[in-house]
Amino acid sequence: MSTITSSWTGLIFMVTKNYRDSYTRSLETPEEFWLEAAGRISWTNPPQRALDSSRAPLYDWFPDGVLNTSYNALDRHVAEGRGGQDALIYDSAMLGTQERYSYAELTDLVARFAGVLRSQGVGKGDRVVIYMPMIPEAAIAMLATARLGAVHSVVFGGFAPKELAARIRDASPAAVVTASGGIEPSRRIEYLPAVAEALGLAGARDTPVLVKAREGFAAPAAGHAGWLDWDTEMATATPAAPVDVKATDPLYILYTSGTTGAPKGVVRDNGGHAVALSWTLENIYDIGPGDIMWTASDVGWVVGHSYIVYGPLLAGATTVIYEGKPVGTPDAGAFWRVIQDHKVNVLFTAPTALRAIRKADPEAKLLDGYDISSLRTLFAAGERLDTDTFHWASRILGVPVVDHWWQTETGWAICANPRGLDGMPIKAGSPSVPMPGFKLNIVDGSGADVEAGTEGNIVLALPLPPGTLTTLWGNDERYISSYLQAFEGYYATGDSGYRDEDGYLFVMGRTDDIINVAGHRLSTGAMEQVIGQHPAVAECAVIGLADPLKGQRPSGYVVLKSGVDVPEEILVKDLIALVRRDIGAVADFKHVTVVEALPKTRSGKILRKTMRQIADGEDYVVPSTIEDAGVIDQLVGTLRPAAGRPGQSIVP
Repeated sequence: MSTITSSWTGLIFMVTKNYRDSYTRSLETPEEFWLEAAGRISWTNPPQRALDSSRAPLYDWFPDGVLNTSYNALDRHVAEGRGGQDALIYDSAMLGTQERYSYAELTDLVARFAGVLRSQGVGKGDRVVIYMPMIPEAAIAMLATARLGAVHSVVFGGFAPKELAARIRDASPAAVVTASGGIEPSRRIEYLPAVAEALGLAGARDTPVLVKAREGFAAPAAGHAGWLDWDTEMATATPAAPVDVKATDPLYILYTSGTTGAPKGVVRDNGGHAVALSWTLENIYDIGPGDIMWTASDVGWVVGHSYIVYGPLLAGATTVIYEGKPVGTPDAGAFWRVIQDHKVNVLFTAPTALRAIRKADPEAKLLDGYDISSLRTLFAAGERLDTDTFHWASRILGVPVVDHWWQTETGWAICANPRGLDGMPIKAGSPSVPMPGFKLNIVDGSGADVEAGTEGNIVLALPLPPGTLTTLWGNDERYISSYLQAFEGYYATGDSGYRDEDGYLFVMGRTDDIINVAGHRLSTGAMEQVIGQHPAVAECAVIGLADPLKGQRPSGYVVLKSGVDVPEEILVKDLIALVRRDIGAVADFKHVTVVEALPKTRSGKILRKTMRQIADGEDYVVPSTIEDAGVIDQLVGTLRPAAGRPGQSIVP
């Protein structure tokens, strides 16, 4: 075990670098542990207390602390002499351009855009909706909002007007920030008509709108009365200084994907968020000042909030904003090119991106043309990292491949393999062990603990650690009923899984992905792991179909790797035999279909629930977060015959 001696406001403390000790201390002496972690942050008024439980089951972290998150992400590093270091690298595979912003330059741009927002009446506590593509201005708008002590709500660029309107209606923003449009490999998406329609639907036509103009789009900001051009306003803006806020004041609202009905806005605070992310960069990702982290996600997702924008900048590292895809921009070597060009030390991406690369280039031949020697670690999250993809990535990259598991609601990893602490073995199929502050249990339907190796509901004992959601925007009651009522004293993750004898967690899927076959509760995730071992399979999904005799029966859908030529009838027999061998005849796995693609959200999650609803002939909603709605249309003909029922699409 190694330790680091540090001082903060006269307090001398020892920061342990051993996982077991860190985890134990976080549960047994949380006040001491998290106040020490808070010493990594610059405070106007340093907190003397870590946790306020007076509103339980709602909790407040660092209730007496005062700070500004934007200052901690930017100005602080300039003051410490790192103003000339790269803070942000913009790499657009769509445009073939790259731009670099030093900490000093990014601080100036953020301060000036904060001045633009202030000139439009945005102040402390006001909301700003940001509807942007993956361009530097998206991060600048987020940090500028935080600089004013305001609250941002980022909506994934390209969301349908109805979904954007629901978020505008719920957040009641003082301003909307957008761009002319976003660029996809096969098309350009005009944003301004969608914004105009959304404001109309939300009854908020008078809301100030700021537009970053991009070349090649038809609709200019000038076409909308009262809308302002980003560059014009920036040219005359007066920079705004950071505004102090309480640690418990909200930093952002992030609406969960696939929202139907009233939006569910996850609220993140300023203080707990800064402390938690700072801890994770050092201890989970092993990233510090001057290191380069690339999170291949989007600022519209929680991963983008935590590890494109805030986390790396809080750590004084360099972050990469990538506008492109893992394949097709121009090929399956795109990720290796970015790592080479920018000397990336840590890559964080979704398993679905790795599977897409593997499908297009199974032997990773394109990797031979790039120097990725700077890469130390690959992190994956968003979907379960299947063992086949884990072994493939480990083999071709030659670096640790770390699965870790978290949610929009938690904001950072519930379970991970902390690379900044003492080394721990990596187990294929597992996101490893709980992180400090997350007291994780596996319980049955009645809330009783289950034995190691037994699958059950994954729950987290209250209080959750800093950086997790504090509530849902404007609706404490809904937060409690949605997450805290199923199991008393616990936050219900909605996921199922088990822990092995070493305490490693294995997440098998959402609790509604557990199917009941003739009285046997079986995990479709376990079946997917088995199917994914077949050398011809690039990715797969297993869903439970309604069965009049057995209640449910599993049905598999597989996408083949590029260049694979295997008769479908032989593949089906092989996969059925694999499931029978590893799961058993009790699974009653007899149905497999080869498909061109699986429906996914833009963050890479396979829409198993939607597939199941189609197959069972139920009315189904095509989520606003879907990557390609055409995939659903292609699957309808395949899924409906499996159940013999029609079904009807309800498109938001």
